[in-house]
Amino acid sequence: MKPIVIDQNAIRSENRRRILHLLVRERELTILEISQALEISIPTVTKNINQFIAEGIAEEAGTSASTGGRRPAIIRFLPNAYYSIGVEFSAERVIRIVLANLDSHIEDSLNLVCPDFQDMPSIMASICEQINATLNERHISLKHVLGIGFALPGTVNEDRKFLYAAPSLGIGQILFSDYEALFRLPIFVENDANAAVMAELALGDLPAMKNVVFLSILPHSIRGGIVVGGHLYHGCNKRAGKFSHIAIALDGAPCSCGRSGCWESFASINALLGMYRERTGASASVDGIFARMKAGEATAQQTLDQYANYVAIGIRNILLIQDPHYVILGGVLSRFEEEFLPLLREKIFSGHAILQQDDVQIICASLKEDAAILGAALLPLEKIYTAHE
Repeated sequence: MKPIVIDQNAIRSENRRRILHLLVRERELTILEISQALEISIPTVTKNINQFIAEGIAEEAGTSASTGGRRPAIIRFLPNAYYSIGVEFSAERVIRIVLANLDSHIEDSLNLVCPDFQDMPSIMASICEQINATLNERHISLKHVLGIGFALPGTVNEDRKFLYAAPSLGIGQILFSDYEALFRLPIFVENDANAAVMAELALGDLPAMKNVVFLSILPHSIRGGIVVGGHLYHGCNKRAGKFSHIAIALDGAPCSCGRSGCWESFASINALLGMYRERTGASASVDGIFARMKAGEATAQQTLDQYANYVAIGIRNILLIQDPHYVILGGVLSRFEEEFLPLLREKIFSGHAILQQDDVQIICASLKEDAAILGAALLPLEKIYTAHE
């Protein structure tokens, strides 16, 4: 029998992670309180706290009441000790950039209009210019920025920092690590839906979720992120969650994937707008359609009823394949939880012999349309939770 090898570095990293998570949540604690809460020895807690203080992410903030003997020091978490940058590329030809602190609170946000993604060197130079201007304005040194996370609408290899293809942007084969010298910061990349579900798990206000499907319903597509057993699932070819191209009809509008009848052709936001335009001969925004539905307009109600049927078809397929605890609805539709979710649930479960409403929770993203960008900003924060020697 082979001896069991104990990975001491993994233990140190896990201890650091648990201690820091607790301190972030509680804000101020004594070493004894941390030790008792996590059942980690006082010397181990003390060593980690000393590291946090040396790194600037914690400080001593007075003393606590004593139960006898020396009064224990209160350790306070410092959320503005470091920052991260989140960048989101969208098919709507907009690049969003945020500056977030260690609490994942957005300190600054701006949008760049990008009609053409073909000239990536120029785009990255513009992003770098905007980031540097923001940091200078806020008097933040680069040494206090952990890195830049990119949320991308396509197939990525997060380990190689490589974008295989983003058909909605018309780009691909981009190695993002080539731009680290330009930014003078580490770069991290992730698919936008995966970034969104990471943010919901880490920052959302829901109970711990082990098996989750996240759906971001966008103007041109439907992006998906999958969590299995509490871990993000990428798939062997990094294509897990490409629900947009599930076929739900034998015919239909041509799709960017080269086929027809794809779910996005029937259930994207543009499909909803097209249905309303076809019925009325007039254009309307998503907000406008929902407002008219609430006001009792029959055409808006009929359009949303038809649209909910198409969204439900795809979700039923996902439920039968994945059997998750939760399906989280993100993107534009997350703004219309009260108006849309009851209708959608009815379409999914009504008259179905296998699927029951109590089996799964269909909910809207608690982070709404900030989920992907916050997920991007989370990517560099992993450095803070990793053991340092």
